[in-house]
Amino acid sequence: MRRHPVTALLAAALILAPVGGALAQGDAAEGKAIAFDRGRGNCLSCHAIPGGDLPGNIGPSLAGLKERYPNREDVVAIIRDETLRNPATVMPPFGRNLLLSDREIRSVVEYLYSY
Repeated sequence: MRRHPVTALLAAALILAPVGGALAQGDAAEGKAIAFDRGRGNCLSCHAIPGGDLPGNIGPSLAGLKERYPNREDVVAIIRDETLRNPATVMPPFGRNLLLSDREIRSVVEYLYSY
């Protein structure tokens, strides 16, 4: 039996859709660990983050991020692939290049909005 392409697409979307608030929001403790990990998120190589050691200054400070970006999805999109908004950016496309999963990106955002 052949499936209609739209049916197959909807089935895939339902399987891949986040389930529950925890998955959609991420985890702040996990996000902090990723952001400060020099081998994974490595946010400190370019950004100053409150509590972080030896921050870089290529990117803007991430202090007060939730005031500058009230919509968390904007920050998720920036981390996922800033080249869509700014083709000249030097920010790595963490989501597009599969450096971080969607869950990990949302955890970093949850941490950045937690202080």
